[in-house]
Amino acid sequence: MCGIVGVVSHNPVNQLIYDALLLLQHRGQDAAGIATNHGNAFAMHKANGLVRDVFRTRNMRSLLGTSGIGHVRYPTAGTPSEEEAQPFYVNAPFGITLAHNGNLTNWEQLKREMFKIDRRHINTDSDSEVLLNVLAHEIQQATSGYTPDPAALFKAVSILHQRVKGAYAAVAQIAGMGLLAFRDPLGIRPLCLGILETEHSIEYMVASESVALDGAGFRFLRDVQPGEAVFISNEGKLYSQQCAENPSLNPCAFEYVYFARPDSVLDGASVYATRLKMGEFLAHKVKQDLRAGEIDVVMPIPDSSRPSAMQLAQELNLDYREGLIKNRYIGRTFLMPGQAIRRKSVRQKLNTISSEFKGKSVLLVDDSVVRGTTSREIVQMAREAGARRVIIASAAPPVRYPNVYGIDMPTRGELIAHGRTEVEIAAEITADALVYQDIEALKRSISSVNPAITRFDTSCFDGSYVTGDVTREYLDRLEVARKNPPPQLEDAARSQLNLNRNGNE
Repeated sequence: MCGIVGVVSHNPVNQLIYDALLLLQHRGQDAAGIATNHGNAFAMHKANGLVRDVFRTRNMRSLLGTSGIGHVRYPTAGTPSEEEAQPFYVNAPFGITLAHNGNLTNWEQLKREMFKIDRRHINTDSDSEVLLNVLAHEIQQATSGYTPDPAALFKAVSILHQRVKGAYAAVAQIAGMGLLAFRDPLGIRPLCLGILETEHSIEYMVASESVALDGAGFRFLRDVQPGEAVFISNEGKLYSQQCAENPSLNPCAFEYVYFARPDSVLDGASVYATRLKMGEFLAHKVKQDLRAGEIDVVMPIPDSSRPSAMQLAQELNLDYREGLIKNRYIGRTFLMPGQAIRRKSVRQKLNTISSEFKGKSVLLVDDSVVRGTTSREIVQMAREAGARRVIIASAAPPVRYPNVYGIDMPTRGELIAHGRTEVEIAAEITADALVYQDIEALKRSISSVNPAITRFDTSCFDGSYVTGDVTREYLDRLEVARKNPPPQLEDAARSQLNLNRNGNE
């Protein structure tokens, strides 16, 4: 999962992009990068680490220009190597930088085509570098070497949509010309457009989430539609065009469950409002599955589940308490590589208030149960704090299948719900009972906030992959690659683990 931002202004944009990346830091804590455009020249700085650690004063001073793009990364394809931090750059045609959120399902095929047919060299195992080179090739074909106009750029994106499969929201700079942003025809990953009107100019920002626009003082204009491309010239002129045949909106439901910030609005649906609805529907399921009087108190597992837990407690007329306190200086355990590291980090990340647990039957509400490692540790912590019974309720349905569209849960063996019943899952995490949200209830929790959203990517819950190209053989290959990483990947992962432990090398 990644976060992207692009800005066209009449003032220096380095600080503006930096501030936006801080607001998108939750989408990726592995690496960060900024590329700016000044005249016909690019300036770029990127490295592994958090935004605040990657950029120093000397780096910011070198990022000259009134337009630029930024990226925060957690890798789901390629390696944690610093070489694969984004943005990426190609020098032909015209010079292009690109930052990408999502995951291409046919990137290996495209990489072979790049070498054999398009005569382009891909230097890393990043699907984002592949996407950049496909874009660069199609722009070159559409312009025949001449300076591109918006029509030529939109033609290039149209061909790109035909070649590329998977989930992608991207921002790209073309040297001396402007900013190009586009979204896959199924709208799996979010992308929105904001505007800042001053006395002297009109400025634009494109970002993964509306919270980045809000924090930078931009007014939310609209979402970039599935399959649409937007071009903003360096002079501040906005052009847009639908570049895909039969586009449809299929947002990733997991964005609303977990990844997006609650103060964001994705595709017209407030994330906070959808999480309240998840709590409301989950309360109905709890009432159906458990007997009255089985629960003394409701507690959230911080932070994403807090709105759902509050609404559930209200619906069931139960006491709501905060019994788990989060250390905000520890990274997300979901995003940490390796089961052992996740397990150890849980107790560093959370601490119990024993008086809230002692002698009580506690319903712990989580946003989701993915691998089960965190849930198992939290159940044990609750028991050690004196809980009489521990029940887990998940605002999301069981995660039974890999996500191949940009979320780091790519193998079936890592998913606790894969091949297990709910009773078996409860036993695995040592809970007295376990209640999952129904998948239709999850969909309704989003569509009730914005009725225009009628279709979703829920592949990690139901195994239905909306791009239509994900087969069992594809998943088998992913799993083999995950279990047998090349030596350079293991070395890179160890280096990144040290970085996560130490903060900044």
